[in-house]
Amino acid sequence: MSTNLLQNINSPTDLRLLEEAQLPQVAQELRNFIIDIVAAKEGHLGASLGVVELTIALHYVFDTPNDLLVWDVGHQAYGHKILTERRENFHTNRQLGGISGFPKRGESIYDTFGVGHSSTSISAALGMAIASNLKGDYNKQHIAVIGDASIASGMAFEGLNHAGVTDANLLVILNDNAIGIDPSVGALKKYLTSVKEGKNPRQNNMIKSLNFDYSGPIDGHDIFAVIKELKRLQKIKGPKFLHVITTKGKGLKQAEEDQVKYHAPGKFDASTGEIHKKIEQNLPPKYQDVFGLTILDLARKNEKIIGITPAMPSGSSLNFMIDIFPERAFDVGIAEQHAVTLAAGMATQGMIVFCNIYSTFLQRAYDQVIHDVALQNLPVIFCLDRAGLVGEDGATHHGVFDLAYLRCIPNMIVYAPRNEIELQNILYTAQLGLKHPIAIRYPRGRGVLPDWQSNNFGKYQEITIGKSSCLKKGSKVAVLSNGTIANNVTLALAKIKNSEIIAHYDFAFVKPLDENQLHFIFKKFENIATIEDGTVQGGFGSAILEFAALHHYTSKIKVLGIPDEFIQHGNVAELQQYCKIDVKSLEKLFSNY
Repeated sequence: MSTNLLQNINSPTDLRLLEEAQLPQVAQELRNFIIDIVAAKEGHLGASLGVVELTIALHYVFDTPNDLLVWDVGHQAYGHKILTERRENFHTNRQLGGISGFPKRGESIYDTFGVGHSSTSISAALGMAIASNLKGDYNKQHIAVIGDASIASGMAFEGLNHAGVTDANLLVILNDNAIGIDPSVGALKKYLTSVKEGKNPRQNNMIKSLNFDYSGPIDGHDIFAVIKELKRLQKIKGPKFLHVITTKGKGLKQAEEDQVKYHAPGKFDASTGEIHKKIEQNLPPKYQDVFGLTILDLARKNEKIIGITPAMPSGSSLNFMIDIFPERAFDVGIAEQHAVTLAAGMATQGMIVFCNIYSTFLQRAYDQVIHDVALQNLPVIFCLDRAGLVGEDGATHHGVFDLAYLRCIPNMIVYAPRNEIELQNILYTAQLGLKHPIAIRYPRGRGVLPDWQSNNFGKYQEITIGKSSCLKKGSKVAVLSNGTIANNVTLALAKIKNSEIIAHYDFAFVKPLDENQLHFIFKKFENIATIEDGTVQGGFGSAILEFAALHHYTSKIKVLGIPDEFIQHGNVAELQQYCKIDVKSLEKLFSNY
């Protein structure tokens, strides 16, 4: 291996010039390249390491970009990006101004479909295949690569169900590694396991029953076997299904042994695989841990409490409750719609249900939130982790639309805590019994109180629904904030010379609004600024504007938040600066009053 092959591969065309016997060397070099970059720059490691051979084989056999390749979610697409004209700038992956961590149509002709949320690849590739047929192009190949966690989603089954009654030239490749972010769950996982172990009779194959030409399972790390099967499938018309077995984190011992931790490990030593230890002493807790510890504590005292999450037990910290009360805490797999309606069903029977879903993923269950929960006025407690700007994962993962899409729903209570104490108290309040559903949104990352667990944990106080609070008095200007962005306001006010003229109010409840407080504010202040880490279109600021219009107030109102555009990737501090809701931007704004 003295000659580096990867450095001469700028596109799949270059890859196809190699002899098949050279491809294992390319695989080793590609794996090492991914490890070296992610070790220093961070990112999604395990998934991409697991599909190195499959990635090379796909681009070697098929005529990409003329043949269309769709990656589901896109966590596994690093090798794809490196082989498709982005090796030289791969070090900018997920950084501000750099390439996206997910396939993105505007970035490359090889990225045929923008992804980031799960279970879309089959439907997208089927749509492309049907379009090709309509255009008379019957030879074009359409490949959807989907994982065993994503294929359990309802949308994936909808795509399979439709594809099976078409003559579309579609190849679905199941990348089966028995894990998503957390280990895969459910009956389908058990079915796939039985297939892998040879315990499932061929006549009982559910994929074949859907009218697919099924093959496999095959070893996804045997590049020659994968290439041979792909070449065979190339010649078969209609819907095809290839079952490939891989190991997440393949090629890095630690990543293979701890697949959950090495999904996105942060910075680590490329040679040893050891994750760099972060100094976590005297740091505030993660908001997800405040949720996890609090719900477990409440569940110990209230046997009606139920916890639900769609495939995010470790990401939400619901795993704390799952470990202690497995009969009352459920990972339902990548199934947001099911999670919401399951919660609704439990609520009809008097259960107190905490449904923890990342803010961006709740968008996938919007119909269920409206019709199955809010319309029936069922007191489901939605805990929306990763609200606001989430950072390097970018536009597909920012939770910036929740305030807008939730506050327009009748019966819905919408709340955003300012800190860890407020989060634990609203969780406590919700389980006491509410007459309406509630959405509690909180950000990714750490809070602001290093001593929360020792000084505050378990010391619950009931919160009055719809009540705001005055954090600082002032004489001329009122700043109204929602959620944790209030801490930026507090820091900015502490740095300016004219802080005595500026009042600061915390409107944790976007719905219902504290109208009594608002009447007082509009009668006293001629200048009002609202700030949120959600979209300015339809969000908290819009609610304040609506109130002012309804009551004919004429105060000048400035609305700050996420502008009307999709915010790309970068760290949270950089993105807040871009949106002008960081401390320095607020300091400048307040100084001009």
